[in-house]
Amino acid sequence: KPVPGGLLPRPFLRTSMADVIVDLMAPDDLAEVVTLYNQVFRPARDQEHFTRRYLGRHNIVQLVARSQDRPVGFLLGFEMKPRVFFLGFLGVLASHRRQGVASQLLDALHEWCRQNDYETIRGECFNGQRPMLQLGLEFEYDIIGIRYDADHGDNLILLQKTLA
Repeated sequence: KPVPGGLLPRPFLRTSMADVIVDLMAPDDLAEVVTLYNQVFRPARDQEHFTRRYLGRHNIVQLVARSQDRPVGFLLGFEMKPRVFFLGFLGVLASHRRQGVASQLLDALHEWCRQNDYETIRGECFNGQRPMLQLGLEFEYDIIGIRYDADHGDNLILLQKTLA
């Protein structure tokens, strides 16, 4: 269930945007997030995976985008260090891609980060995830490096955005 008062404003809408509502979910409200994650990413993960990932993390943010009351996308992140927020996952169901859902999730995250005094957002995506890389560049994220992920046998592109 959404956090009371957790509906985040959309700072602006592009004409090609899907009509979604973005809800801020409580960190322990994992059922919907896990379902969405498993529809977008592999290997599948269970609630325990996210519970463990969140241990010791501050300011956990779970955003869920809904279209006609149906969850269609999500964003997960947490504080990396004071004033720096880490964007961990951003996913949209295949049936709702290229409709602006991910853009609206990023808009909501940027607004949340500004309201909570973060100066920088960092994230990473695999080299082969070109749509995500293009979205990051469109939203003025800078490429700040690469790192090799041995678990996946692929390079991750490191991205960073400074909030104004």
